[in-house]
Amino acid sequence: MKLSIKKSGRFTYLYAVKGFRDDRGVSTSKVVKKFGTIEELKESLDGEDPVEWARAQVEEMTAQEKSGKQEVVVKYKPSVRLKKDEQHSFNGGYLFLQKIYHELGLDRICARIADKHKFEFDLDGILSRLIYTRIMYPGSKRSSLEESRRYIEQPGSDLHEIYRALSVLSGESDFIQSRAYRNSKKIITRKSGVIYYDVTNYYFESEQENGLRQYGLSKEHRPNPIVQMGLFMDMEGMPLAFDINPGNTSEQLTMLPLEKKLTDNFKISRLVVCTDAGLSSYDNRKANDTAERSFITVQSLKKLKGHLQEWSLQPEGWHMKGSGKIFDISQLDEEDKEIYNATFHKSRWINENGLEQKLIATFSPKYRDYLRYIRHRQLERAGKAIEKGTAKLGGKRSTDYRRFISQTSYTPDGELAPLTSYTLDREMVGQEERFDGYYGVCTDLLDEDTAILKYNGLRWKVEDCFRVMKTDFEARPVFLQ
Repeated sequence: MKLSIKKSGRFTYLYAVKGFRDDRGVSTSKVVKKFGTIEELKESLDGEDPVEWARAQVEEMTAQEKSGKQEVVVKYKPSVRLKKDEQHSFNGGYLFLQKIYHELGLDRICARIADKHKFEFDLDGILSRLIYTRIMYPGSKRSSLEESRRYIEQPGSDLHEIYRALSVLSGESDFIQSRAYRNSKKIITRKSGVIYYDVTNYYFESEQENGLRQYGLSKEHRPNPIVQMGLFMDMEGMPLAFDINPGNTSEQLTMLPLEKKLTDNFKISRLVVCTDAGLSSYDNRKANDTAERSFITVQSLKKLKGHLQEWSLQPEGWHMKGSGKIFDISQLDEEDKEIYNATFHKSRWINENGLEQKLIATFSPKYRDYLRYIRHRQLERAGKAIEKGTAKLGGKRSTDYRRFISQTSYTPDGELAPLTSYTLDREMVGQEERFDGYYGVCTDLLDEDTAILKYNGLRWKVEDCFRVMKTDFEARPVFLQ
């Protein structure tokens, strides 16, 4: 670029001019920027020479152009009409996800799979668009295709090719997961010292059982066929591996096969598996009680043998993190906020059917009061149902107030008969109150109790993974056959 000085009438104009060759190869020039007249610039530059100032501006613009930082002004012509049925607006938000997609090497993984199967459709294009739209615009495969037509890079596949690709992706699921895990280790640190396992299920709108779609115990208590999904997660809340099983499969039978995949495909040899109580069968604990594997699992104190229950509920012998004192929890000063918000713990080793494990019992005054508040509200609901004559038996879950309702049949003379009355089951209330504030964990690790409890406290992250998939990504219900 160069500075052009042109005189017109009484005024002298300063321009930034750039030379170039047009389509015919003829050398010409164009005005890049108008600085104004020398007369105007003298007034605004406080005595600085307008020509020298403009020349410095041109030099700076030239330097910016060479470094690719020049500001570009796009001309807008409001009189020009847009053509009908022609796309002019595009979505570029997926480009942020595209960067992560390529960092995980999913494009290269798709290329490996394509070389193996020799199909003609664009697996990389299909998988990437399905991922982008699932995150940004969750919906069906058909809607994902339509949404991807709004992207800057248009999809090159049809709907029938997407359905064909799903079968390929399903068959190569283990390979994709293991490769994505290895590639992720190049980007971030994967903390897999302790891994977390949980199971959820997804329901179908269809009522017909077929293949993986089977009737089972739905997490949402829906009368629809379901499929089960087991998921391992690392300590940072990042998914490691998942597996899909028929809806009528026992949750406890799904963990060990997926552990084997972690060992064989992911090359994770040392495992500390953390689960909730529903997945901690004796067989699962025993299988993970080896030199290379260990377990941490929630233990229901109500299901312990009598002498272990009594030990767990005894008020003496409790410890608090950061304190060297031994506490009697029946004599706590709960006016002290530190005491009230603390979690006390004690532990002992037990041997059940040849399995050595440490039982850690915990007690929290704050958690005790929370449970009692919830129960009080449930008892109020149960009492109102009895008063209104709408009381019914049933419900064993901790969220169902009907578990506190008992039924008695009688006659006007007090003998047993078909007439029925409903009352609050105070015995049931008392049984539950015994365990208020208490919690149990079992492990075969030799670590300190506080470390074990810290590891166990991260289990909520795997539940959050399921929440994100079901709620944010709208993965339920499933409509695919």
